[in-house]
Amino acid sequence: MKITSSTKICMNIGGLGRKSMSPIMHNAGYQELGLDFVYLSASLKIEDLEDFVKGVKAMQIRGVSVIIPFKQEIMNFLDNIDDTAKEIGAVNTVVNDNGRLTGYNTDWLGVVNSLKNVTEINGKKAAVLGAGGAARAAVYGLIKKGARVSIFNRTVEKAKKLAEDFDCEYFPLTDVEKIKEIDIILNMTSVGMSPEVDKLFLPENLIEKKHIVLDAVYNPHETKLLKNANKKGAKIVYGSEMLLHQGIEQFRMYTGVEAPEKIMRDALLEALREE
Repeated sequence: MKITSSTKICMNIGGLGRKSMSPIMHNAGYQELGLDFVYLSASLKIEDLEDFVKGVKAMQIRGVSVIIPFKQEIMNFLDNIDDTAKEIGAVNTVVNDNGRLTGYNTDWLGVVNSLKNVTEINGKKAAVLGAGGAARAAVYGLIKKGARVSIFNRTVEKAKKLAEDFDCEYFPLTDVEKIKEIDIILNMTSVGMSPEVDKLFLPENLIEKKHIVLDAVYNPHETKLLKNANKKGAKIVYGSEMLLHQGIEQFRMYTGVEAPEKIMRDALLEALREE
């Protein structure tokens, strides 16, 4: 990949020590289409976020993918926020148009587009584990597509706030046995992420064959939650599919062209196999 002064820069930011696979799939797409783009990755302290946003303008960085824990905080420093991102209350995508930064949310598309390959969402009962920025996007997308949503979270106050924002049910984790009444289970937390791969939000005995289980965690590729679901005969959706589908929309926003889905998926899966 040749980088020149005219190369457009895109990047992702996340908390210190978090490794992202986004550069691998985006750069594979750029190379496939011969685009003069490069995608980088950076770790950041939350207290430096405002200075980072100023740097995006100064360096004319074209796009930024926003990872936990910045999805809500970054909204304070942008020039404009898309209506969908406002409704969700979180931004995972920033596009720089001649120095004007607009925040979007493609996480919800990552959820619904990866689920629609295995199930019809409309009319289903869905349980969202977590109440952070990614959970907000999942709740928005599920409701938009006609699901009935229940939120489960360790901190009940956060679950209550999210449920009130979207007019749905919420429960503490102590009531997690209600999962048995659910069709689709979504882990929208970082529980089970490498290196803490043995952590689990949901006991194995609550998963049944009828369930569809999506884990937003993509490293490891098959998390402990998905392994348990596989053992029970449930349908599973890998976090890599959610990452891919939200990234496909980001790719279009950054470049103005459609993403090469197969190339990006293959690059992502190859990188995960090597982890």
